[in-house]
Amino acid sequence: MYRPHPDVVCREIEGEAVLLHLGTGIYFGLNAVGTRIWQLLDAAQDAPAIVDTLALEYDADRETIARDVGELLAALAAGQLIVAKDTAT
Repeated sequence: MYRPHPDVVCREIEGEAVLLHLGTGIYFGLNAVGTRIWQLLDAAQDAPAIVDTLALEYDADRETIARDVGELLAALAAGQLIVAKDTAT
């Protein structure tokens, strides 16, 4: 389970989000679906719960949703924008 890194700020603009890691200067843009995933992640949902929610909200198969969620979480983790929930800051 992941959570947003404490040094990351998020701003939503017209349904899309921009993430900025204040410590590293890394920024990341999210489309509307990515923004929804970020909202669910920020609400402390784990990856399976995020996939379940998106499967109810979007017309896509669970396999595709799970793959896309996994890829986004991996990219966010690589950019240090999210951390494992039990990881200290």
